[in-house]
This record gives sequence, structure tokens and C-alpha cells, in this order.
Amino acid sequence: MRWCRYDAGDGPQYGLVEGEEIREVTGTPFGQWEETNRLRGFDDVRLLVPVVPPTFYCVGLNYAKHIKEAADRNGVVPNLPTLPDVGYRANNALIAHGENIVIPKDATKVHYEGEIVAVIGKRCRHVSEAEALDYVLGWTIGNDVSERIWQKSDRTLWRAKNTDTFKPMGPWIDTEARLEDMMTTVRVNGEETITFKTDEMIFGVATFISVMSQYMTLVPGDVIWMGTDGTSPDLKAGDEVEIEISGVGTLRNRLVMEQ
Repeated sequence: MRWCRYDAGDGPQYGLVEGEEIREVTGTPFGQWEETNRLRGFDDVRLLVPVVPPTFYCVGLNYAKHIKEAADRNGVVPNLPTLPDVGYRANNALIAHGENIVIPKDATKVHYEGEIVAVIGKRCRHVSEAEALDYVLGWTIGNDVSERIWQKSDRTLWRAKNTDTFKPMGPWIDTEARLEDMMTTVRVNGEETITFKTDEMIFGVATFISVMSQYMTLVPGDVIWMGTDGTSPDLKAGDEVEIEISGVGTLRNRLVMEQ
């Protein structure tokens, strides 16, 4: 099952993806819902981010290769995490599949980060690692766009990670994809730049959910972006970034320069 969120001119609503069409539903995937008989084509609606999260969680350094390559670039010894480390992002940065990533005029080193995103489906507190994935409604895709100069110079990630449009997410939530079967592939202007096994993380999704739930309540609609592997080329206006995760879908966004 694939849940999308869209606007057909009368406000945001959820639907079920059926091939090249969307079946309108009443309700949301986080509560009661019913299918209707109405079908819409994708050309007739505007896709929105599949969920506006109550809390936007993110995982920092969670792939060994990503950490090692970053350390090599900076001439330091890789420092792999020994415990799960959780951060936050801002909803103002979210944009949908197909919308433009806007590069600020003073940004000079913009990179992508292709990530699998876990969408929480029910209230979660004090859960074990063995039962943690039972609280995941499904999976979507995120592009954690980052300005690396700001990331190094600022004391926080307030603009390097949270500038408007820096968090594309979508195109939908897939409830049946299997994490162990996923491969993440990123393409820039149609050329593959990296591919990696999605679940080869230092700490897996179940570990993060379990650890987080010991200290905070996760609620329906919360998202957890799970980090990325490898490195990105420097991106420029006109580039199109495509992140495909097998079983989930493809998130595609173009970069434009701020006017």
C-alpha cells in the first residue's frame, strides 16, 4: 500500500496510489479511513510531502563509509559513534517530490544526502528493539540537503541543514517495502553517483526507535531520517537529484538559484 498526500484544489488530503492514479480516501493513514470510488490522475493534483511530522527526527552519522570519507577529506581520524545519536530538523525546510531546492545566494558548497525515512504509525514508548518496527507505518525518502561551509563554520546546523527547501521528502509512504531488501541509488542529472545497501547502518532503525522510546514518546506522523552513505559532488543550479530506494520509490528535485 502506498499513501500519498496531495492537493486537488480543495486542500490537502490523503489518497492511495494505484498505478498511475490516486484513489481518494476519507481519513488518514494514522487513524480511521475509507476508500471512495473517486480516482484522480497525478497530472490533476499537486503532490505534497506525504506527512507533516509532529516531530522531525534525524540520525547523524550512521554509515561507516560516510564517516570515513568525511574524515579523509578533513585529514582526521574517523570517529565512529558508539551510541545512537539523535538530532532534529525543521519543518520549514520540507518540500515535496518535484518541487525546487532553492540555493541561497551566499551558499557555495551544497550537497545531497539520500536517506530512508521511517514514518511512525502509532504511539510508541518504552518499546523493545524486537517490537520497534511494529510501530513503523511505512517508509518514504528524504534528501538531507546540506551547505557544508555553513555546517563547518556555524555553531549549530540552523541554516546548513534547515534552510527553506533543504528537506525534500516523498513521493509517498510505502507500507510494504522490506528494509532488508532496499538499495539506495542517487543520480545527478541522470548519472549514478552512488549506490549502497540501505540497511547497512551502524545502528539500525529498530535500535534507534527502541532507544528513543526510552526517553521520549514517538507519535503517529513522526519521521526519523536514517542518515546516508558515501559523499556527494558539489551541486549547482540546474542540477536534478534523483534518489531511488528499491521497493519505496523515487524522489526527484531540481536545484535553482535564489532570485
